[in-house]
Amino acid sequence: MTDPIEVSHGHKMDSRDQENLLDRTAQGIISMPMDRPDGPLKVSGTATYADEDHPPGTVFGWLVRATVAKGWVTGFNTGELRDMPGVLAVIRDERMIRNPAQGGAGKAPYQGPAEIFYKGQPVALIVAETFEQARDAALAARPEYLDQSDKATLTPDGAEYETPPEQQQSQGDLDQAMRDAAFSVDVEYSTPSMSHAAMEPHAAVAWWQDGRLTVRGSYQMLHTNAQELADSLGLDIKKVRVLSQYVGGGFGSKLGISHEAVAAAIAAQKLNRPVAVALHRRQVFETTTRRSESRQRVRLSCDAQGRMTGVGHEVWVSNLPAESFSEPVTQSTSFTWAGENRVIGHHIGRLNLTAAGSMRAPGEAIGVPVTEAAMDELAEAAGLDPVEFRLRNIPDTDPSTGKPFSNHRLADCIRRGAESFGWSRRPKQPGSLRQGEWLIGMGMSAIIRVHMMGPSSARVTLNPDGSALVETDMTDIGTGSYSILTQIAAEMLGLPPERVTTMLGDSDLPASAGSGGSQGAGSAGSAVMMAAKAVRQKLAERMECDPDELTLKDGIATAANRRRGMAEILAGDTLQGTGTIQKGQTYQDTRQASWGAEFCEVAVSSVTGEVQIRRLTGVFAAGRILNAKTARSQCLGGMIFGIGQALLESVQTDRRDGGFVNRDLAEYHVPANLDVPDIEIELLMDDRDAYSNPMQAKGIGELATCGTAGAIVNAIANATGHRFRHFPITLDKVLEKLG
Repeated sequence: MTDPIEVSHGHKMDSRDQENLLDRTAQGIISMPMDRPDGPLKVSGTATYADEDHPPGTVFGWLVRATVAKGWVTGFNTGELRDMPGVLAVIRDERMIRNPAQGGAGKAPYQGPAEIFYKGQPVALIVAETFEQARDAALAARPEYLDQSDKATLTPDGAEYETPPEQQQSQGDLDQAMRDAAFSVDVEYSTPSMSHAAMEPHAAVAWWQDGRLTVRGSYQMLHTNAQELADSLGLDIKKVRVLSQYVGGGFGSKLGISHEAVAAAIAAQKLNRPVAVALHRRQVFETTTRRSESRQRVRLSCDAQGRMTGVGHEVWVSNLPAESFSEPVTQSTSFTWAGENRVIGHHIGRLNLTAAGSMRAPGEAIGVPVTEAAMDELAEAAGLDPVEFRLRNIPDTDPSTGKPFSNHRLADCIRRGAESFGWSRRPKQPGSLRQGEWLIGMGMSAIIRVHMMGPSSARVTLNPDGSALVETDMTDIGTGSYSILTQIAAEMLGLPPERVTTMLGDSDLPASAGSGGSQGAGSAGSAVMMAAKAVRQKLAERMECDPDELTLKDGIATAANRRRGMAEILAGDTLQGTGTIQKGQTYQDTRQASWGAEFCEVAVSSVTGEVQIRRLTGVFAAGRILNAKTARSQCLGGMIFGIGQALLESVQTDRRDGGFVNRDLAEYHVPANLDVPDIEIELLMDDRDAYSNPMQAKGIGELATCGTAGAIVNAIANATGHRFRHFPITLDKVLEKLG
């Protein structure tokens, strides 16, 4: 077997894409609703997740966690635990981490578990021959503490708030605009802390071989995860490999390396045996990241014609002391609606609670529903229909910077959604439409999510038999990465998708941006496209034609009047293309976002306070849709996510010690089958954004989450005539308003 012929192509987004290659390849593979290649493996149970298929000799670890909110571990019944059946080690190591790394950190999070910052913080690992033995020993652990819980800050009311200067923004004079306005609102909303509650719990299996560490875990961003793990253990990055071939959901909770991976690696090194550490559901709730609660003040003003003159959005969120992340609640407020007078404020309170981190669509997921509810309040005050009011106030350029939008389809989404939903039948008078005990109402929300890109690389190998292999460390957390990357390579190389194999989830493969921030498809996909483009150029050389004159379809290359099969062109050679992508000047010159609009009909019981969602419609524009089926599934999931946010989800904290009260799926309520209505999804398939990446695609995974709760709360207000400003809208709150 000869060495592959290596070619490469790098691309930086310094100017808009004018090649439009995916529309010129004419395969018809891109955008089609192709089934997932990994689907049969998952439904048959042969796709192995992090805590399955243990290496021979695997032993099991169980985390011991703090029972106080603040203090120090001063003693431990180590000897007693070591004498328990099957116990192999009691690990108390300063390299263990206090809380997970934040997404994309690329370095160790805070270490040294002896200092306690929140109740539930892991302080030790018990390793035993069996899972049950490890669990029993961990439950018998009795740490001794220097307890400083009386000095802990457990509620936002008692927190000291920081105001980072770089996260504040002011234009014009909002106070004067509010005084001069024909109509204005000044309202305060709150959202609770929420848990990711992904189906697959956090887990890791670690083993060492020839001085190199391998960790199979449930993680989303393998390149930075390997860096975080290496830094935590004091290793060269070349000595670390992270595997995450299948991930059973993450929603951001698995962006950074977590306790179980570091602890398992330390234990495996000490025992010279593979060690598996899996968290049970309550540990997942209490030790992995949460979404921060928020308090949000929104001030909006408009003139007598309903033209907005002012936008104010100030937020108060929380995190552990010294943690850098804070929920970016206002990140789309600055450019969504017109108004020359603007104030953006961001304040971070320091609490002794589980670390706050990125949860699906961080920022807009809780910011957009609140601003959209306030927009409805201003529309009502001005006597305008909410749809018409929004259409009047879409800016031509980013009002905070003056930059042009890379593309802007919000108005199209609103108009199309209103027509499809039947918005004209909405009750004009809130609380006026009744069906027996049920009050009926309709609401809508604009949907906005910033678009991001991360540096990515990929390798595409074209084999002598005309089959292709795609390789990148990109992960698939249920979003369809295997499908999309297969389709991109197949489209570019003119191959049937079944002739393309995609390998993901191995940090030894070319580094990608990973799954997070809805940047995965655009970033990793563009890298695959560039790698395949390099191979295309080599094929064009062999066909003695310009790449623009080459057509590849069904394994046949055509140039002018010449047709040759792929195997004939390759003549026994292997072509291997490496592609890279990075953002460039277009991200400085334009404001980039994905757009949508959602419409909701609810029925509210005047007897029980129950809210039933009867219909939910969403229209979305996210540039080129790479797979219509996986994109629709992501929108469905995002809208269901929003139902939970609006009506059900809230982490309840014990104000005495900071412990989570509802720390499992029995008490932390997420939408079930009967909570979800018929959902209609429309994707604007003609959308393209030439400034985003060479595929002209943008993120869609988180888009549908950003505003669903706003449409629901606006529908409830239309049904009942009452405004609910504290999420979730549970029946006790409804009954209190209805009297």
